[in-house]
Amino acid sequence: MEPRRAAEFLSRPALSDGTHRAYLRDPATISRRSFALIRAEAGLGRFPRALRPLAMRLAHAAGDTAILNDLAWSPGAVSAGQRALAAGAPVLVDASMVAAGITRERLPAASKVICTLPYAVAPHGTTRSAAAVELWRPQLAGAVVAIGNAPTALFRLLEIIAEGAAKPALVLGYPVGFVGAAEAKRALADFGHGLAYITLHGRRGGSALAAAAVNALASMR
Repeated sequence: MEPRRAAEFLSRPALSDGTHRAYLRDPATISRRSFALIRAEAGLGRFPRALRPLAMRLAHAAGDTAILNDLAWSPGAVSAGQRALAAGAPVLVDASMVAAGITRERLPAASKVICTLPYAVAPHGTTRSAAAVELWRPQLAGAVVAIGNAPTALFRLLEIIAEGAAKPALVLGYPVGFVGAAEAKRALADFGHGLAYITLHGRRGGSALAAAAVNALASMR
């Protein structure tokens, strides 16, 4: 739309009685009110204190506090992720949308966000997302992994760790979908081997949640 026409459109009354619709414009006020509503609705007392800021960020990203009913984590997961980021560990992501949602300014300068999907070639019978996990091996030890798209990426990550690959410091597991997402996240929670994780059981997830989890950890340093 041309600037002149856009200005005319925005100047028109928004309601049938000729008045304009009032709405919040100040970003600081919007943020304060959003998190106040989350605190009022989410029942954060059921979560360890260290996990609460991350839980709030997930609810904020989803626009839904009900997702927190499916939140699952291993003991000490938040502190494991914080220590890794403070040490400059890389953040390995399964999709460019996860990478795009991470606020780089919150990460230490040494922490790089790495998405190998554009460089992956999938052999017959598997996905590019799973193939991309193979390219994580050199950076995997002590990394923070954030999966917000492909269940096959999470399944493959667990497979290569079981096969002897280095363990990341923390897995943020939020693959989304009707096929494999719930199963992959259940496999993560059941994996053991001292693997720290934070996940959301069921089909829900997505890149915004994975990025929000990384941003929360980076903000809690």
